[in-house]
Amino acid sequence: MSINKVILVGNVGKDPEIRHLDSNISVANFSLATSESYTNKAGEKVTNTEWHNIVCWRSSATYAENYIRKGSQLYVEGKIKTRSYDAPDGSKRYVTEIYADSMQLLGKRTDGPSHVESPKATQVSTVNEPVDHFPYVKDDKEEDDLPF
Repeated sequence: MSINKVILVGNVGKDPEIRHLDSNISVANFSLATSESYTNKAGEKVTNTEWHNIVCWRSSATYAENYIRKGSQLYVEGKIKTRSYDAPDGSKRYVTEIYADSMQLLGKRTDGPSHVESPKATQVSTVNEPVDHFPYVKDDKEEDDLPF
């Protein structure tokens, strides 16, 4: 038996990018930063930040479009997926993404025009079919931020 499950709590790095596919399916992509801090031997506080690519489908994408904004604190549960594509220069690139099964806004509601008031219940659980059945749509603006 194997399990592919990830749980993340972090801050959204950019407003979700939403695409509406021909088959009336929505997909949202955004980045999520998770950080951990520790004190090194010299007594200095060190913070390491990891960036995660989050992918949401269908009603989760609609939720992301309506409520998630840059800076939002977010709880995400999902699966880790790695895919490859051929870059314009002919090299093979790899992208690791988190396909969100459920997510929940955390923290305070933020006032102002850049944030949409979240509903009373901010939990959204979707994806009734296996993630493997989602169509892949190549984004021409894909960038490889991998450190290797």
